[in-house]
Amino acid sequence: MQFGRSYEEFEVGATYRHWPGKTITEADDHLFCLITMNHHPLHLDANYAETTTQFGKNVVVGNLIYSVLLGQSVPDVSGKAIANLEIESLRHVAPTFHGDTIYGETLVLDKWESRSKDDRGVVYVETKGYKQDGTVVCIFRRKVMVPKQSYLDARGGEQPGRPVPSS
Repeated sequence: MQFGRSYEEFEVGATYRHWPGKTITEADDHLFCLITMNHHPLHLDANYAETTTQFGKNVVVGNLIYSVLLGQSVPDVSGKAIANLEIESLRHVAPTFHGDTIYGETLVLDKWESRSKDDRGVVYVETKGYKQDGTVVCIFRRKVMVPKQSYLDARGGEQPGRPVPSS
């Protein structure tokens, strides 16, 4: 299984469809809210959400959706990354609810070689997340510094740092 790509493997215009999807449970949402200290009742209080919001039920916290999509993209996009340089934009365009399944795909918008080091480059991508019915819920653009093959070769190849089993 491929885990990330070298600079040479990215093509402008390529789309990577991330697999598998992730069904977001109430437990996922509540745990994420508690870990990040986001105690907004829209996410945690069913009575509040049902009686005082336009949605009529709890909405999954947006940063959980972003985090799931970012994680889904790692095997296709940033698994070999040297650094995530920038999140240029992040838009939550529709709500996600408990029980929704999130799928993602990433489009390569552009790429360019590093001006300061010849063993790496930058890949500019846009990731879209959507629910099981196709409704787009989240879109973000980011710049990722990725190694060229020469960088990987100098550090142990495809899986640098992986030990060899002893007899």
